[in-house]
Amino acid sequence: MHSKKTVLAAAFAAVAALTLSACGSGEAAADKSVADVSTQPPSKPGTVLDQPFTKPDLVLTDTHGEKYDLRARTKGKPTLIYFGYTNCPDVCPLTMSNIALAKRALPKAQQDALQVVFVTTDPERDTPASLGSWLKAQDPAFTGLTGDFPAIQAGARQIGIGIDPPKKEKDGTVVSMHGAQVIAFSPKTDQGYVLYGEDTTAEDYEKDLPKLVEGATP
Repeated sequence: MHSKKTVLAAAFAAVAALTLSACGSGEAAADKSVADVSTQPPSKPGTVLDQPFTKPDLVLTDTHGEKYDLRARTKGKPTLIYFGYTNCPDVCPLTMSNIALAKRALPKAQQDALQVVFVTTDPERDTPASLGSWLKAQDPAFTGLTGDFPAIQAGARQIGIGIDPPKKEKDGTVVSMHGAQVIAFSPKTDQGYVLYGEDTTAEDYEKDLPKLVEGATP
Protein backbone atom coordinates (compact mmCIF):
# COMPACT_ATOMS: atom_id res chain seq x y z
CA MET A 1 0.00 0.00 0.00
CA HIS A 2 3.01 2.27 0.34
CA SER A 3 4.62 4.38 -2.35
CA LYS A 4 7.73 3.15 -4.18
CA LYS A 5 10.97 5.10 -3.79
CA THR A 6 10.85 6.18 -7.44
CA VAL A 7 7.96 8.63 -7.06
CA LEU A 8 8.38 12.34 -6.48
CA ALA A 9 9.18 13.43 -2.94
CA ALA A 10 5.86 15.18 -2.38
CA ALA A 11 3.87 12.16 -3.48
CA PHE A 12 5.90 9.80 -1.31
CA ALA A 13 5.47 12.10 1.67
CA ALA A 14 1.71 12.09 1.32
CA VAL A 15 1.45 8.32 0.97
CA ALA A 16 3.86 7.58 3.82
CA ALA A 17 1.99 9.82 6.22
CA LEU A 18 -1.56 9.06 5.12
CA THR A 19 -1.58 5.31 4.51
CA LEU A 20 -2.57 2.96 7.29
CA SER A 21 -2.01 -0.78 7.31
CA ALA A 22 -4.65 -3.12 8.69
CA CYS A 23 -2.11 -5.95 9.01
CA GLY A 24 -3.77 -8.44 6.74
CA SER A 25 -7.14 -6.78 6.13
CA GLY A 26 -6.11 -4.92 2.99
CA GLU A 27 -8.01 -1.82 4.08
CA ALA A 28 -6.76 1.78 4.30
CA ALA A 29 -7.72 4.96 6.12
CA ALA A 30 -6.38 8.51 6.29
CA ASP A 31 -4.65 10.75 8.82
CA LYS A 32 -3.93 14.46 8.42
CA SER A 33 -0.19 14.67 9.15
CA VAL A 34 2.37 14.98 6.34
CA ALA A 35 6.15 14.44 6.31
CA ASP A 36 8.55 16.27 4.00
CA VAL A 37 11.05 13.88 2.43
CA SER A 38 13.89 14.05 -0.04
CA THR A 39 13.94 11.98 -3.21
CA GLN A 40 15.95 8.75 -2.95
CA PRO A 41 17.28 6.49 -5.71
CA PRO A 42 15.41 3.18 -6.07
CA SER A 43 18.28 1.31 -4.40
CA LYS A 44 17.82 3.20 -1.14
CA PRO A 45 15.55 1.37 1.35
CA GLY A 46 15.15 4.39 3.62
CA THR A 47 13.92 7.90 2.86
CA VAL A 48 15.82 10.77 4.44
CA LEU A 49 13.46 13.40 5.81
CA ASP A 50 14.02 17.00 4.74
CA GLN A 51 12.42 18.11 8.00
CA PRO A 52 13.31 15.61 10.76
CA PHE A 53 10.72 14.73 13.37
CA THR A 54 11.04 15.66 17.01
CA LYS A 55 10.98 12.55 19.17
CA PRO A 56 7.45 11.92 20.53
CA ASP A 57 6.75 13.18 24.02
CA LEU A 58 5.51 9.84 25.33
CA VAL A 59 5.46 8.48 28.86
CA LEU A 60 4.02 4.96 28.78
CA THR A 61 4.39 1.60 30.54
CA ASP A 62 7.11 -0.88 29.59
CA THR A 63 6.91 -4.68 29.63
CA HIS A 64 8.02 -4.74 33.28
CA GLY A 65 5.09 -2.56 34.31
CA GLU A 66 7.36 0.43 34.91
CA LYS A 67 6.94 4.00 33.67
CA TYR A 68 8.99 4.66 30.54
CA ASP A 69 9.76 8.22 29.40
CA LEU A 70 10.64 7.78 25.72
CA ARG A 71 12.60 11.00 25.31
CA ALA A 72 14.57 10.63 28.53
CA ARG A 73 15.34 6.92 28.15
CA THR A 74 16.50 7.13 24.53
CA LYS A 75 18.26 10.51 24.68
CA GLY A 76 21.55 10.42 22.79
CA LYS A 77 20.96 6.84 21.60
CA PRO A 78 20.28 5.55 18.08
CA THR A 79 16.62 4.59 18.17
CA LEU A 80 14.14 2.88 15.86
CA ILE A 81 10.46 3.46 16.69
CA TYR A 82 7.56 1.41 15.32
CA PHE A 83 3.83 1.44 16.13
CA GLY A 84 2.03 -1.90 15.76
CA TYR A 85 0.32 -4.71 17.67
CA THR A 86 1.14 -8.28 18.66
CA ASN A 87 -1.98 -9.88 17.13
CA CYS A 88 -1.04 -8.55 13.70
CA PRO A 89 -0.72 -11.58 11.40
CA ASP A 90 1.88 -10.22 9.01
CA VAL A 91 3.41 -6.74 8.80
CA CYS A 92 4.26 -6.19 12.49
CA PRO A 93 6.03 -9.48 13.23
CA LEU A 94 7.85 -9.35 9.89
CA THR A 95 9.09 -5.82 10.56
CA MET A 96 10.36 -6.70 14.03
CA SER A 97 11.93 -9.92 12.73
CA ASN A 98 13.75 -8.07 9.96
CA ILE A 99 15.15 -5.54 12.41
CA ALA A 100 16.16 -8.27 14.85
CA LEU A 101 18.00 -10.20 12.13
CA ALA A 102 19.82 -7.09 10.96
CA LYS A 103 20.74 -6.11 14.50
CA ARG A 104 22.46 -9.46 15.09
CA ALA A 105 24.89 -8.65 12.27
CA LEU A 106 26.16 -5.58 14.15
CA PRO A 107 29.25 -5.62 16.36
CA LYS A 108 28.36 -6.17 20.03
CA ALA A 109 28.95 -2.52 20.99
CA GLN A 110 26.59 -1.30 18.28
CA GLN A 111 23.98 -3.90 19.22
CA ASP A 112 24.07 -2.61 22.79
CA ALA A 113 23.76 1.00 21.62
CA LEU A 114 20.79 0.48 19.32
CA GLN A 115 17.36 1.05 20.88
CA VAL A 116 14.36 -0.56 19.21
CA VAL A 117 11.01 0.62 20.59
CA PHE A 118 7.73 -1.08 19.71
CA VAL A 119 4.66 0.92 20.78
CA THR A 120 1.41 -1.01 20.72
CA THR A 121 -1.60 0.32 18.84
CA ASP A 122 -3.83 -2.21 20.64
CA PRO A 123 -3.20 -1.49 24.33
CA GLU A 124 -6.35 -3.23 25.57
CA ARG A 125 -4.99 -6.61 24.50
CA ASP A 126 -1.26 -5.85 24.57
CA THR A 127 -0.66 -5.86 28.30
CA PRO A 128 2.92 -5.44 29.59
CA ALA A 129 3.14 -9.21 30.11
CA SER A 130 1.79 -10.28 26.71
CA LEU A 131 3.78 -7.60 24.91
CA GLY A 132 6.94 -8.64 26.73
CA SER A 133 6.46 -12.30 25.83
CA TRP A 134 5.89 -11.47 22.16
CA LEU A 135 8.92 -9.18 21.89
CA LYS A 136 11.18 -11.62 23.72
CA ALA A 137 10.73 -14.03 20.82
CA GLN A 138 11.96 -11.31 18.47
CA ASP A 139 14.80 -9.85 20.55
CA PRO A 140 14.91 -9.71 24.38
CA ALA A 141 16.49 -6.25 24.21
CA PHE A 142 13.61 -4.68 22.30
CA THR A 143 11.53 -2.25 24.34
CA GLY A 144 7.75 -2.66 24.33
CA LEU A 145 5.42 0.13 25.44
CA THR A 146 1.71 0.19 26.19
CA GLY A 147 -0.68 2.64 27.84
CA ASP A 148 -3.76 4.74 27.12
CA PHE A 149 -4.74 4.70 23.44
CA PRO A 150 -5.27 8.49 23.13
CA ALA A 151 -1.72 9.12 24.37
CA ILE A 152 -0.30 6.52 21.97
CA GLN A 153 -2.28 7.95 19.06
CA ALA A 154 -1.10 11.48 19.84
CA GLY A 155 2.51 10.30 20.07
CA ALA A 156 2.28 8.55 16.70
CA ARG A 157 0.87 11.66 15.06
CA GLN A 158 3.87 13.65 16.27
CA ILE A 159 5.98 11.65 13.82
CA GLY A 160 3.49 11.53 10.96
CA ILE A 161 2.04 8.09 11.71
CA GLY A 162 -1.72 7.65 11.82
CA ILE A 163 -3.41 4.98 13.92
CA ASP A 164 -7.08 4.24 14.49
CA PRO A 165 -8.71 2.63 17.54
CA PRO A 166 -8.86 -1.18 17.19
CA LYS A 167 -12.22 -2.38 15.88
CA LYS A 168 -13.96 -5.76 15.79
CA GLU A 169 -14.78 -7.16 12.36
CA LYS A 170 -17.91 -9.17 11.52
CA ASP A 171 -15.98 -12.42 11.91
CA GLY A 172 -14.98 -11.45 15.45
CA THR A 173 -11.36 -10.60 14.71
CA VAL A 174 -9.98 -7.33 16.05
CA VAL A 175 -8.09 -5.18 13.54
CA SER A 176 -5.77 -2.29 14.36
CA MET A 177 -5.29 0.20 11.53
CA HIS A 178 -1.87 1.82 11.78
CA GLY A 179 0.92 3.35 9.76
CA ALA A 180 3.59 0.72 9.14
CA GLN A 181 6.62 3.00 8.96
CA VAL A 182 9.77 2.69 11.08
CA ILE A 183 11.38 6.00 12.03
CA ALA A 184 15.12 6.12 12.81
CA PHE A 185 16.27 8.72 15.35
CA SER A 186 19.81 10.05 15.37
CA PRO A 187 21.96 9.74 18.52
CA LYS A 188 23.50 13.11 17.61
CA THR A 189 20.32 15.21 17.32
CA ASP A 190 17.60 12.94 18.80
CA GLN A 191 15.56 13.74 15.71
CA GLY A 192 13.83 11.24 13.42
CA TYR A 193 15.64 11.65 10.13
CA VAL A 194 15.08 8.42 8.16
CA LEU A 195 11.78 6.67 7.33
CA TYR A 196 11.45 3.00 6.34
CA GLY A 197 8.34 1.46 4.79
CA GLU A 198 6.86 -1.98 5.34
CA ASP A 199 8.66 -3.34 2.27
CA THR A 200 12.08 -2.83 3.88
CA THR A 201 13.94 -6.14 4.11
CA ALA A 202 16.32 -7.52 6.72
CA GLU A 203 19.13 -7.01 4.20
CA ASP A 204 18.12 -3.36 3.81
CA TYR A 205 18.26 -2.80 7.57
CA GLU A 206 21.54 -4.70 7.83
CA LYS A 207 23.07 -2.33 5.29
CA ASP A 208 21.81 0.83 6.99
CA LEU A 209 22.04 0.06 10.72
CA PRO A 210 25.81 0.64 11.07
CA LYS A 211 25.34 4.17 9.76
CA LEU A 212 22.19 4.82 11.77
CA VAL A 213 23.94 3.78 14.98
CA GLU A 214 26.55 6.47 14.29
CA GLY A 215 23.94 9.07 13.38
CA ALA A 216 25.11 9.16 9.76
CA THR A 217 22.92 9.39 6.68
CA PRO A 218 22.51 5.96 5.04
